[in-house]
Amino acid sequence: MNLAALIGSITTLLYLIILARVLLSWFPNASPQNPVVNFIYFMSEPILSPIRRLMPRTPFFDFTPMVAIILITILQAVSLRIVEWL
Repeated sequence: MNLAALIGSITTLLYLIILARVLLSWFPNASPQNPVVNFIYFMSEPILSPIRRLMPRTPFFDFTPMVAIILITILQAVSLRIVEWL
């Protein structure tokens, strides 16, 4: 596996974890004690919490996952360009 494929796999995994976190927010009965839910929260919170601190709070919608996905996409594109350049 080359470096570009590794970067693509990692960023895709992060994207899917954040998407799963968004989907879990639609189910209020999803227990954080569930191992799968706990894993998703454990993996996504280090990405989302710094963004959440920087963004203004909105009463009905959390834009943090959307911003995180945009930043991950930008990071992926820039990283792949750098790897191609090397």
